[in-house]
Amino acid sequence: MKKVGIIGAMELEVEALKGKMEICQKTEKASMEFLEGTLNNTQAVIVRSGIGKVNAAVCAQILCDLFEVSHIINTGVAGSLKNEINIGDIVVSTDALHHDMDVRVFGYPLGEVPQMGCLAFRADQHLSQLAVSCCKEVNPEISVYRGRIVSGDQFISDKQVKEGIIRNFQGFCVEMEGASIAHTAYLNHVPFVIIRAISDKADDSAQMDYPSFEKAAAAHSAKLVEHMLPEI
Repeated sequence: MKKVGIIGAMELEVEALKGKMEICQKTEKASMEFLEGTLNNTQAVIVRSGIGKVNAAVCAQILCDLFEVSHIINTGVAGSLKNEINIGDIVVSTDALHHDMDVRVFGYPLGEVPQMGCLAFRADQHLSQLAVSCCKEVNPEISVYRGRIVSGDQFISDKQVKEGIIRNFQGFCVEMEGASIAHTAYLNHVPFVIIRAISDKADDSAQMDYPSFEKAAAAHSAKLVEHMLPEI
């Protein structure tokens, strides 16, 4: 049976979806509140994971174990790593990796988690394509891109750090949870996609841009997720 787990790191990223959900059960686990019910005629579980990779991984594992979700969608905001991707635009994952994983001393490429057999965790192609088509339908005023999402336990607001991430990983956007959710989904053989609305340019202007555009960016993501659910 289809049951979609929806994760947002912050309340802002899931509050619009919670408001439209017909909630049948609330469950508290690992200091997180999981809301189970129906959203746009689809069985779903919505949860705020909290910020950072550990919180995100714990949350995704609970969705797999306790709720036995069939798919995972991670929605939220991110910083752009490409000049053509502007504030307000959306990036849909082709894959995701940890930009702060570094065990090169043991012969692994920068970013690769040992013993995984891959550098990046590939998103489900159907979910990725569906997210793009739905975004074009419900958010026609913005642009949508498919590409690599990179994650680390740091808010990227320094231009030099941003340039290093671009050089090493060719990412489209950078944030703090997606790769851990992708990693967890990969280990559990659960199809996933990460959807990121751009709230800043991940450079010296990030701290200035972020508060202004965060709310509008999150709203674009929420509208997209709601629309794509019945088609999964």
